[in-house]
Amino acid sequence: MQSMAASSSSHSSSRGWAAVRRCPSPSLPARHVAFSSSSSSRCPVAGAGAPVLPLGIRGGRLPLPCPLLPPGGKNGASARRATAAAAAASPSAEGDAKPEAAGIPRTLQLGAMILVWYLLNIYFNIYNKLVLKAVPFPYTITTFQFASGSFFITLMWLFNLHPKPRLSLQQYAKILPLALIHMMGNVFTNMSLGKVAVSFTHTIKAMEPFFSVLFSVLLLGQTPSLLVVGSLVPVVGGVVLASMTEVSFNWIGFWSAMASNVTNQSRNVFSKKLLADKEETLDDINLFSIMTVMSFLLSVPLMLYLEGNKFSPSYLQSTGVNLQELCVKAVIAGTCFHFYQQVSYSLLARISPVTHSVANSVKRVVVIVSSVIFFRTPISPINALGTGLALLGVFLYSRFKKAKPKAKAA
Repeated sequence: MQSMAASSSSHSSSRGWAAVRRCPSPSLPARHVAFSSSSSSRCPVAGAGAPVLPLGIRGGRLPLPCPLLPPGGKNGASARRATAAAAAASPSAEGDAKPEAAGIPRTLQLGAMILVWYLLNIYFNIYNKLVLKAVPFPYTITTFQFASGSFFITLMWLFNLHPKPRLSLQQYAKILPLALIHMMGNVFTNMSLGKVAVSFTHTIKAMEPFFSVLFSVLLLGQTPSLLVVGSLVPVVGGVVLASMTEVSFNWIGFWSAMASNVTNQSRNVFSKKLLADKEETLDDINLFSIMTVMSFLLSVPLMLYLEGNKFSPSYLQSTGVNLQELCVKAVIAGTCFHFYQQVSYSLLARISPVTHSVANSVKRVVVIVSSVIFFRTPISPINALGTGLALLGVFLYSRFKKAKPKAKAA
């Protein structure tokens, strides 16, 4: 029994000795270091650039006592015994302690962000549809939405909520085509929403994975796996089936949504190439912000040329539209438009692309269901089947997208 106790004491002392060598005193050699029970002098808190503590302390953020006494005194021996006891009582596997300490708050934060993302998207689609029904001017409404986003982006930079970018003329020249594509993609989406039901527009926009794979092959030289290609079959089949039975079907609305898919996915591919360039110093938030401001500047002359002579106070009075109510709805739609995209970018920085794709697939289901309930859109069983098939294909695509790289890593 004594030998076992001695062995345990020796083992505990060695653990304490190994831990204390991580925090040596600058004035004493390492071989004379010992624990001290004094609380007047503490080492820096571990966690901010410090090595991981081996004592099983939750989160690794409790301070350790600094070594001030020689190893032979009473205080040194008692401190070693106390440290060894604390190490034995604490969880030995720090991997088990960290998820328990930080996993729940992080999960709650991500869940709240996804909920806000969904709610903002729902409100944007509902209020945007109401505005488009009152004034069917997609260029003007798109310009107003980009103006709302530019306003919030300016506030973000003024109050230093995010670092302001410093770009050269060459970098602005690279972003200009992206901004043009981004602007046209939103114009086409608003054109579709003005012509057909919200649920049908989002069903057609479920074709985005098809164009994503197509442009990745043509522009990036990436070869998709068979599982990814197979997931596109229900996507295309479901959209075709839903289009054949859609009550509000309109060719302008259909091709506008398809054009939105083409522009948005080509924008994503070119954005990925720009962000992957090591010479560029842009992050995704600033890239999105600059694209929004430049899209606003590009959309103003297009709006004035195509719809400026139609959209006027006299025109609004002739249609009997309540101008104040219309402005409130447009402000809500523009605000939700900007912040749902901002939350989406923030989520992408916190979760994996696969998880983000799955969440985006679920979001499309939520938007379709909520719009059907709010606008009381008539849907036949075959139409519902086609929509369900398309959304199932999108979900499978998001799951299979990373299957090939994971298999290679294994």
